[in-house]
Amino acid sequence: MALSINSYAKTDLGSIESSIPISSYIVKEVGSSEILMSKNKDKMVEPASLTKILTSIIAIESGRLEEDVTITKDATMVEPSKAGFRVGDKIKLIDLVKASMVNSSNDAAFAIAIHLSGSTEEFARVMNYKARLMGMRNSNFTNPAGFDRGVYAGHHSTAGDLLRLTEYAIKNKLFNEIAKLEYVSIAEQQSGKLYNLKTHNKLLDKYKYAVGIKTGYTSRAGKCLIARAKKDNKDVVLVMLKAKADRWSVAENMFEKAFDMKAPEPELIEETSNVNVSNNTKALRGAKKVSKNSNKSRLVKKVLNNKKVASTKPTKVKKRLKVAQKTRGDRG
Repeated sequence: MALSINSYAKTDLGSIESSIPISSYIVKEVGSSEILMSKNKDKMVEPASLTKILTSIIAIESGRLEEDVTITKDATMVEPSKAGFRVGDKIKLIDLVKASMVNSSNDAAFAIAIHLSGSTEEFARVMNYKARLMGMRNSNFTNPAGFDRGVYAGHHSTAGDLLRLTEYAIKNKLFNEIAKLEYVSIAEQQSGKLYNLKTHNKLLDKYKYAVGIKTGYTSRAGKCLIARAKKDNKDVVLVMLKAKADRWSVAENMFEKAFDMKAPEPELIEETSNVNVSNNTKALRGAKKVSKNSNKSRLVKKVLNNKKVASTKPTKVKKRLKVAQKTRGDRG
């Protein structure tokens, strides 16, 4: 019997854990090596706008946050969520990071990619290189926003990999400050026009212990959430992918259980989860090409070392962006 959203919110989590309406999840206390709860943590699924955590941390670590970014036409040719930036606008890179994280703005994410790497294709190589450095062995990123259809197909990750990304990102003080914002006002540098943006993360308002981090949604990925909560002396991170219920109520229940847990629980694995090592290997070919090809590897390292690099070969940015317009983009 299916549980309604309301009945789920009032049900003891421990009694129905095996039927939590989430494709995969992982819960872990920050600083601990033990996983408290997990389900299909190595199952490959689309991460939607959770992708923007990686995009944002790359921008933060670039050392170029005070640079003015000129918004290109390509950056505006994406589906919502969007900040609504206009072609020719000059926006600080730090403000594009805020728009990406707080409002899940796809135009901001694409503008970051184009500014730092010259094209979204080149930035995807940077993303995959950075992901591998963090130990994200079962992920492949094709774009900075989280599109997962058309030419952006093959964009995927796992709950386990996204936990690695999150644990890396929250070591950065600035990232944490941005990740908990509920509202941001961004000024265009020439005209002074303000873009007022609100968060999609309702957990920040609904659960008093929540301190971030990021939401995501596409029709293929479903409702996704990476959240962090602090209570008493515990600091807990939750990753949930493809939730089929009210993610806010589910997250609150899972956090409360985690705060009360005395010992970790074994992972739940559905027989239909189809976690296949050979498929993971195939999915990583794009990322492996980066490390095997010395020229491409040097390009990626230059970006990570705060140097602006243009693509060395013609890209298909316009074609990709046209497809993005038809993919019912990530709406956070």
